[in-house]
Amino acid sequence: MRKIPNPSDFKAAFCRRTYCNQKQIGGIFIAKLVVAEKPSVAMSYAKVLGATNRQDGYLEGSGYLVSWCVGHLVELAPPSAYGEQYVKWSIADLPILPEKWQYLVSASTKKQFSVLKRLMHRADVETVVNSCDAGREGELIFRLVYEQTGCKKPVSRLWLSSMEDNAVREGFANLKPSKEYDALYQAALCRERADWMVGINCSRLFSCLYGRSLAVGRVMTPTLAMAVQREAAIAAFTPEKFYTVSLAFEGDGTASSKRFSQKEDAETLLANCRKEVSTVVQKVECKEKNEKPPQLYDLTTLQRDANRLLGFTAQQTLNYAQSLYEKKLITYPRTDSRFLTEDMAASLPGLVSAVAGAFSVGEAVPVHAEQVINNSKVSDHHALLPTASMVQADFSALPAGELSVLRLIAARLLCAMGEPHRCAETVLTTICAGEEFTAKGKVVLDEGWKGIERKMLDDLLDKKKEPAALPDVQEQSECGISGAELKEGQTSPPKHFTEDTLLHSMETASADSMPEDAERQSIGTPATRAATIEKLVQKGFLERKGDKKTKVLLPTDKGKALITVMPEQIQSADMTADWEAKLLRIERGEMEPEIFMMEINTMITALVENTEAAKGADVLMKNKMIGVCPNCGANVVEREKGWFCESNPCRFVLWKDNAFFKRLGKRMDAHVADKLLRDGRIRLKDCKSTKGKVYNATVLLSTEADGRSKFSLEFEDGR
Repeated sequence: MRKIPNPSDFKAAFCRRTYCNQKQIGGIFIAKLVVAEKPSVAMSYAKVLGATNRQDGYLEGSGYLVSWCVGHLVELAPPSAYGEQYVKWSIADLPILPEKWQYLVSASTKKQFSVLKRLMHRADVETVVNSCDAGREGELIFRLVYEQTGCKKPVSRLWLSSMEDNAVREGFANLKPSKEYDALYQAALCRERADWMVGINCSRLFSCLYGRSLAVGRVMTPTLAMAVQREAAIAAFTPEKFYTVSLAFEGDGTASSKRFSQKEDAETLLANCRKEVSTVVQKVECKEKNEKPPQLYDLTTLQRDANRLLGFTAQQTLNYAQSLYEKKLITYPRTDSRFLTEDMAASLPGLVSAVAGAFSVGEAVPVHAEQVINNSKVSDHHALLPTASMVQADFSALPAGELSVLRLIAARLLCAMGEPHRCAETVLTTICAGEEFTAKGKVVLDEGWKGIERKMLDDLLDKKKEPAALPDVQEQSECGISGAELKEGQTSPPKHFTEDTLLHSMETASADSMPEDAERQSIGTPATRAATIEKLVQKGFLERKGDKKTKVLLPTDKGKALITVMPEQIQSADMTADWEAKLLRIERGEMEPEIFMMEINTMITALVENTEAAKGADVLMKNKMIGVCPNCGANVVEREKGWFCESNPCRFVLWKDNAFFKRLGKRMDAHVADKLLRDGRIRLKDCKSTKGKVYNATVLLSTEADGRSKFSLEFEDGR
C-alpha cells in the first residue's frame, strides 16, 4: 500500500526549498527583501538568487523577495503643497525655500509603491537590500521609497559594476552596510533639493518678469549659455584672407612659405621662385614620435566617440549602453573613471584574448595592464569594459545601435592595452628667392594600437591625409624644384557645437577658473549630461540640424532670448561647477550638507531681491510667428508646448507632443507645423502602422467647429 504523505512534510520540504537562506524565528521564516531600480534588473537578480516564484509586483524564492522601483517612485512635492498661495505664480511670493521638505508618490507609480510598502512591512522580512543602481541617483531612489514607507528595518547595500551572474553572486555574498553610503545619499538629496529651488524660483521669477513661460535650470541654463556664446562668436567672426607660395620638389614632397596678408607680396615671391630651378636645404630635423594608447572609456568619452563616429546622440548612447549592461555584455556605464583597480589586473589577459577572438582581430593582442591600472583614479566604478559573458553573445541578435556601441567599447579595451603608435616625422627647411620654406613628411614605424583600432573600426574612422614622403636629402644639399604656385586661404570661425564637442565643453566648462587640483571642473555628471541636452532640445532652446551622422546643436531664437535676459550668475558655468565640486565633497564626508543648502538659500534670496527686468527685453521675448490660423486668420505663434493661435477665443493649436503624429511614428516639429499652416498638408515617408507596416501618406489639416485642429490621411493609392 502506498504511504500517504503527511501534509506537514510537504510544508517542511517547501520551506527548505524556498527559504534555504532564511532563519526561523518563532515559527516564522525570515526573508530578505531585494529592491532593484528597474524590473529588468530585478529579473536578473531573481534568476541568480533563485527567486523564481512570480507574484504581483515581485518575485519570491530561496529566502528572497525581489521587487523593483520604476524610476523615481517618490518625488519632491510641488510648491502648492507648501501653501495655496503658490498655486499662482507671483514674484511677491518668492523665494520658495521649504524648511521641511515634502514628498509624494506619483499617480503613475502608486501601485508599485504600494507593493514595496507592503513587502517592507511584511512580518517575514527582516532586512532590506538596496539593489538600485550603484550611484548617486540609485541611492536617492531607494532611500526616498524606504523613508516614505516608514520602514525601520536594517538595510544592506548591493554595489555592483557588472551584471554578470558571478558578479551578482559575489555582490550578494558581500553586502555592504547601508551606513557607508549615507554621505552619498546626502549629496543626492542636496543635488535634488538645490535643483528644485533653482528651477522653481528662477523659472517663476523670470517668467513673471517677462510675461511668458521660461524654464531655468542649474545645469540646463549654463549649457545653453555655452551654445549661445559659441554662435555669437561665429556670427562676430570676420574671416581674413591669407596667401602662401607652395614649392614642388622633383621627386616627392612640397614646401610652403609663411602666410602673407597681402596678395601682392605673395605674387612677388611666386614670380621670383619660378626663376629658380633648385634650392639648398638649410636644415633637416627628424624626430621619432610615440603616441600613447588612449585611456579606457568613461561614459562621457564613449558618448563623444559615438556621436563623432556613429552620429548617435548622448542619450541614444546611454540607452544602448544601459541595455548592454542589463544584458551582461558590458560593465556599469554611468562611470566617470577611465581606469581599473589593481585586483582586476590578473583577469585582463583572458578578457583581452576573448574580446579579440570575438571580434576576429586575427592576431595576438599585447596586454600592458599597467597602462590602465590606477587605484587612486577609481572611486565608485571603474572604466567601461566588455564582460567575459560578451564572448558567448549572439551578436546577430543585438540591435544595430547596441552592437556598434559594444564594438566601440571592445575596441577601446584592446587599444588601451596596446603598444604606442610610432612614427618618424621630418621637417625640412630650405631657402628660395630669399624666403624660408618648410616641408613636413611622416613615416609610420610601428602602427601599435592604431593597427588594432583600424582592424576594429576601419569603416568608422576619419580618413586623414597623411603628410607625403620627403626627398631623401641632407643639410646643405641641393634639391630640384619642379614648380611653384600661389595658394589662397582664409581664417576659420569657431565651429558649431556637435554633441561630441558640447559634452567636452560641459566636462571642462570651468577649468580655467577652478584650481588645477580640483577634481571636477565641470557642469553636470556623466550620468546627467545627456538628459540635460535632450531637455534643452525638447523645450525648444536647442535644435539639431545637419545630416544623419553629423548634426550640430544650434540655439533657437527662444534659447538666445533666454540667455540674453539671464543674469551672469545663473548662466555661468562657474557656479554650477562649484556646486558639483561641493557635492563631491559631501559624498566624501568632507562638507556638511547644511552648509551647502544654506549657501543655496542665500544665493536664491539675493537673486529674487536684486533682479529686475532687462531693458528692451520685451522685443526679445516676443513669441515667434510661424503662420496664420486656418480657423480665424490670426497669427500662430510658437510657445513651449506647441504652436498656438494668438486670438483669445480661438482654440486652434498644433501640439508638439501630438498623438496623431506619434501613431504614425512621426513627430510634430517646426518644419511640419510650418508646412501644415502654409499648405494645409504635408507628405510623410515611412509612416508605421500599429502592425509595423511601413507606408507613405499625406496628412491633411482642417479644423473642428470649435476651432481645434483636425487631421486626416490621404494615401498614395487613392484610399
